[in-house]
Amino acid sequence: MSSLIVERKTIELSEQRNKMIISGWGIEALQNSVVEKITYLSDKLKITGYIAYPKDSENGAKFPCIIWNRGGVGENGAIDEFTAKGMFGQMAAWGYVVFASMYRGNCGGEGTEDLGGEDVNDILNLIPLADEIPCANKNLWGIEGWSRGGMMTFMALTRNPVFKCAVFAGAISDLKEYTDKGSKTGAFFRKALGDEKFEAMIAQRSIINFVDKLPRKTAMLIMHGSNDDTVSPLQSIELSKKLLSVGMHHRFILFEGGNHHLSRHRKEVDKIRKAWYKKYLTEND
Repeated sequence: MSSLIVERKTIELSEQRNKMIISGWGIEALQNSVVEKITYLSDKLKITGYIAYPKDSENGAKFPCIIWNRGGVGENGAIDEFTAKGMFGQMAAWGYVVFASMYRGNCGGEGTEDLGGEDVNDILNLIPLADEIPCANKNLWGIEGWSRGGMMTFMALTRNPVFKCAVFAGAISDLKEYTDKGSKTGAFFRKALGDEKFEAMIAQRSIINFVDKLPRKTAMLIMHGSNDDTVSPLQSIELSKKLLSVGMHHRFILFEGGNHHLSRHRKEVDKIRKAWYKKYLTEND
């Protein structure tokens, strides 16, 4: 079988930056993980991204897999090597194999960003990469998305029900409400998608319009900051109401005074995320 990972390089940082990783994400993120920058094939396009896995993976142990979906558009919101080592190293140290895409057209990747359209394939095409990671437990998958990455995660869930759990933070669930605000990112969406089919396309990318297409067996954790001025917390509130109306159970947490990145609540958020994955990414569940 030919490899879908066409290039991979272990991330090595300077001593000073390693100290910053310890300060920001803990010593385990640095010492107990391997984080690699990769180029992989998605729809025959070369896409850039990252993989991370526990450092003690050589003992034959298998670890559940998590796909992490970035926010932002274009290069804005892209994950650099330093942040990847911290964020994905932390998750790998928890005991997971992590996969992340920078989406087509970004960070040296081929193709054109499609904002919840064809670039959702760049997420789903990470799944076969687990065949090339010996320590990956291919039977256990979680998925996570922040902001625009939340929208991407919703779209991925409607196309593939393999994920046992999903985590969202500040997720865009109503693209029309988001773009109607006239934000810079909203303007980018309009320019990228084009005026002619804009309304129809954002409707197709707004999970609020078709929550019934979400897989009922995926345990969803939805988090939002009450002071989020990028994506309105009302989006997650309305989504939660819609999910309840169709009998889809989930957990919804609104963090008092939390901003878009939930930066003031980071330790609490990490604790909740870690517990969610531990609860649902088990063989016996």
